[in-house]
Amino acid sequence: MSASRNQGGCGCCGTIFSLGISALFMWLWIHTSNPKCSIQTLSLPSLSSASNLTADPTLSLTLRLVNPNQLKGIKYDPLNVTVYDFPNKSNVIGNILMPGFYQGYRKKATKPGQGTANTTVALRAVSENGTGVFRVDMATAVKFKTLYGYSKRHQIRIGADVVVNGSGVKVDRKGIRLRSMAPKMGNSCVVLLAALFNFLLFALLDFW
Repeated sequence: MSASRNQGGCGCCGTIFSLGISALFMWLWIHTSNPKCSIQTLSLPSLSSASNLTADPTLSLTLRLVNPNQLKGIKYDPLNVTVYDFPNKSNVIGNILMPGFYQGYRKKATKPGQGTANTTVALRAVSENGTGVFRVDMATAVKFKTLYGYSKRHQIRIGADVVVNGSGVKVDRKGIRLRSMAPKMGNSCVVLLAALFNFLLFALLDFW
């Protein structure tokens, strides 16, 4: 009788363990997070000579994109970056269009891009002490790749304020995170995970 009970207990424990592993993989498969994006570099050399409006108008920017998903790749549409002269987006300094690409799960990518800046507009954003604050927005659409193909497109619009010095270079040496990512995802996943957790809990209580 004791041996039979021990065998039954081991079988029940094995079943609960298998259900737990299945719940974990289901969570990883269903849960989806938007990519994380930050500005690594930004430069506008023409700001270094306020009196020379014929200086190089090149606007350079480098983005770093991270796919935080465990089991999903991300396919990006072209990345449309817009730089404004003030945080309130009074006027456009320049646009940078970066080609779309595919990013595997848990992968990181660095994407440089260049555009032509309106130096006259940019100079109006620079204060007397030689620094200025630009608004940088990025818009794109992504599709998530799973074992069963691609999801529908999800629109992403994010942005951040960037402080530049008198030479037109980003002051902060660290990456500046682009935020206000939308739409937020994963609420239904939380509900499903909670249901699976409750099921496992009741199964364990029934065993004991």
